Amino acid sequence: MSLSTAMSADTVSSTPMVSTAEDPRWHAIVRRDISQDGAFVYAVRTTGVYCRPGCPARLAKPENVTFHNTCAEAQRAGFRACLRCRPDTISPATQQLARVAEACRIIETTENLPSLKTLADAVAMSTFHFHRIFKATTGVTPSAYGRAHRAKRVRDRLSEGSASVTEVIYDAGFNSNGRFYAASDQMLGMTPTVFRAGGPDTTIHFAIGECSLGSILVAQSLKGICAILLGDDPDQLARDLQDRFPKADLMGGHRGFEAIVASVVGLVDGPATALDLPLDVRGTAFQQRVWQALRDIPVGSTASYAEIARRIGLPQAVRAVARACGANAIAVAIPCHRVVRTDGALSGYRWGVQRKRALLDKEAAATIERTDAP
Repeated sequence: MSLSTAMSADTVSSTPMVSTAEDPRWHAIVRRDISQDGAFVYAVRTTGVYCRPGCPARLAKPENVTFHNTCAEAQRAGFRACLRCRPDTISPATQQLARVAEACRIIETTENLPSLKTLADAVAMSTFHFHRIFKATTGVTPSAYGRAHRAKRVRDRLSEGSASVTEVIYDAGFNSNGRFYAASDQMLGMTPTVFRAGGPDTTIHFAIGECSLGSILVAQSLKGICAILLGDDPDQLARDLQDRFPKADLMGGHRGFEAIVASVVGLVDGPATALDLPLDVRGTAFQQRVWQALRDIPVGSTASYAEIARRIGLPQAVRAVARACGANAIAVAIPCHRVVRTDGALSGYRWGVQRKRALLDKEAAATIERTDAP
């Protein structure tokens, strides 16, 4: 079979019925997005070569490009592997991922957080390059990853209840009680003793109402709104809140709480309304950066996970951004519904894709009304 015939046959089977320039894979090539390496390869008719999406070679004309799911598929079509990006070998991104995974293992199995140089030497990388690659891959610095793992060790040991608080503190690598207690509020959201007991003496007021999207639960701690949950079953919403604070003092809304719930419902049904209430946002440093970026998306607009990753300065952390969106427990006020896939399609939503679509439709209508207003 001739090269031109093979390419023509393969193009019919592997290229979607849209122009190359409109295909999301083409945009990944333009960006030289190494996160897409392994997802597909592209071939250039004029050179007879196929490449990774992140290949640094000169950009081909879109009309000369075809897409293939695997290297074998491209080779069957008569193309040969690029000698620059070597798509038929283990990608540099995969090699880097393996080194970062090894560094994470070292952090997780060492009593005290190793120095940056120690970690870099262990994975045969320079200190500067290791720090940059680790942050791009995990979304956090090695020291932040170590702190997060130490916090998890603290939470797990406190939940077990088999050791004293002092033992837990030193077992987690803190050199003094003072250093631990200085970080305990951000780490646990409460004192370690209260956390171990499941949150007793932590008062959370909540109420369940109805809105255009179904049932809605609004919960408030002393610091601010700590949960806005959506669903079809009010009892399930209450159980979800109880699971978050199994021994907290959950109380019905106090006097004036109806006004708070009304403000939240107003935010759902009137997207142009601003929620002028404090939020009790608890999460890792990375999650909080993502959630703040979500709050910066204007009403009526959307952003892709990749765009959010770029906005927080971590363009390779697309999957971590998606996980942070999924971990958001404050619906609408932290608008994770405004994040879509790169091709504009709606992806998963903690409270259902139908609710995500309804929220975006409401915001689009509100934007049009503001534009048309005299």
